[in-house]
Amino acid sequence: MSRIGRMPVELPDGVEVKVDGRHVKVRGPKGELARSFHPDMKIAVAGKAVQVERPSDEPRARALHGLTRALLNNMVLGVSRGFSRELQVEGVGYRPELEGKDLVLYVGFSHPVRVPPPAGIAFDVDTKARQIRVTGSDKELVGQVAADIRKVRPPEPYKGKGIRYVGEHVRHKAGKAGKVT
Repeated sequence: MSRIGRMPVELPDGVEVKVDGRHVKVRGPKGELARSFHPDMKIAVAGKAVQVERPSDEPRARALHGLTRALLNNMVLGVSRGFSRELQVEGVGYRPELEGKDLVLYVGFSHPVRVPPPAGIAFDVDTKARQIRVTGSDKELVGQVAADIRKVRPPEPYKGKGIRYVGEHVRHKAGKAGKVT
């Protein structure tokens, strides 16, 4: 059996799971998430845990087994603790700001770039450290929004200016050598 798939998903206090065939709804203190899974996977709630079972030992079923369990676990963690991604803005004159709920980026363009948060996502900005925190209960959506913000001005390899994930290493290039006469 799949090592990940056979482990039960423990349900913390305040989290409830409703299974309706292949549709699963998870509700907790941070919100509600719903998702449809592959019809071959059997999802059952037993007390304070959710168990995923597969129909056979075929490679496709084994892969879906682990995937289904991991997605369920992320849903439970999202509605109980939530997920976050941090970005760092580097560059002279580059800065992030919050206007209402919208994120406004000043990153070297002739105009500021406004990023409205999708439903279920919140932005938090530390103007001193020039850091942006993207938080939400859906791990996939948090990662996608953070990637979209980074895409506005990815870090360039010569001076390192741009938007990067906190802890991301950007390889620097040497640039042009001056002419020797």
